[in-house]
Amino acid sequence: MGDNVPDSDDVSEAEAEALHKVELALEWLRRAHGTFVELHHSTGHALDHLADAESALREQGYEEFADEIRDDHLPRGVLDDRWTYDLLEEYEEDFLSPYEEFEDEVRDEISDGVRHVKERRQESEWKERAER
Repeated sequence: MGDNVPDSDDVSEAEAEALHKVELALEWLRRAHGTFVELHHSTGHALDHLADAESALREQGYEEFADEIRDDHLPRGVLDDRWTYDLLEEYEEDFLSPYEEFEDEVRDEISDGVRHVKERRQESEWKERAER
């Protein structure tokens, strides 16, 4: 097999499949993290526009609307008065990080730390088949 591929005697197909499922779970959690970052940025941009609206409304004499933005809308959090950066940090530190550590442990135990064993095997098989 190719570089960094554990010998097939070292990692069984069943072990490779189990490791693959753990790796996929982490990849999906990382995708969710990306979505969370997108939510954080989108919320921030929306609030930046609202802050601009506060100034524009105030300039046009709409003090009540400007004050409502300043006093009620801009300081609000998205969940239990927590801002998205707070939630994102908690997701990263308290939720995602333990899964990353777990995936590392499983991979170290099963494949001596080699990532994507199933994909490496598939790549090798497809390349061997193409050379025939």
